Amino acid sequence: MALEAISENVCFGGVQGVYTHGSSACSCPMTFGLYLPPAANTGQKVPVIWYLSGLTCTHENAMIKAGAQGWAARHGVAVVFPDTSPRGENVADDPEYDLGQGAGFYVNATEAPWAPHYRMWDYVTEELPELLFHEFPLDPEAQGITGHSMGGHGAMTIAMTRTGTYRSLSALAPIANPTESDMGRRQFAAYLGSDRALWRAHDSTLLMRESPFPGPILVDQGDADPFIENLRPEALAEAVAVSGQDARIRRHPRYDHSYFFVASFMEDHIRHHADILHGR
Repeated sequence: MALEAISENVCFGGVQGVYTHGSSACSCPMTFGLYLPPAANTGQKVPVIWYLSGLTCTHENAMIKAGAQGWAARHGVAVVFPDTSPRGENVADDPEYDLGQGAGFYVNATEAPWAPHYRMWDYVTEELPELLFHEFPLDPEAQGITGHSMGGHGAMTIAMTRTGTYRSLSALAPIANPTESDMGRRQFAAYLGSDRALWRAHDSTLLMRESPFPGPILVDQGDADPFIENLRPEALAEAVAVSGQDARIRRHPRYDHSYFFVASFMEDHIRHHADILHGR
């Protein structure tokens, strides 16, 4: 798990780094981005927000397009940008964009040919946190998690499953009901097999009905999103109503699925997490 710095750049008084390490969870090298705010310059432990990206993304997309660093610096929080899947010549892939490299769906695959490398749940929730809390001044008692699209799906399912780990949760245009969506059924069948009962643990709408998150949630969705039928925000809203979850689900006319949408509401999401993680 030796950590190697690829780049470190001063950004809003803090440092935006990119690092690589050998992953035992994914059995391949993995790359991630980490923004440390100025508050961490003295070694003070700072709260951390995990940002999970969507289909086709690497660690880099949100790091350079979401505009998170300025708001993170202002609010004194770190932001981690993991990759979305294992990568490499020996890692299984698919010609379609929504399966294989760039499309790990934040699950531990059990089926061939995916099982040897596609263990993104373990990577994001166990291996990478262990590494980062050892190497950087991050507070393990002040973690939040968010994400976009496939990453919003990952953030919500992880937070609702590991409720003692994450104190804050939000999502941008999440794939909210993948067991009933073309963005989910094919991938779950490939990664997890044909037993749909095993898919339920990775569907935030189903999880919401059974065990809502113990805190307020912020979700943003663009009404002009071309993928909205597969994201199924209405299913999530219904589950929120049934469960009594404390949630703001905001719909925005004219906004699509792009990083222009993400950047437009990044300040709100950073503030949402920072207020909770700082105890404000």
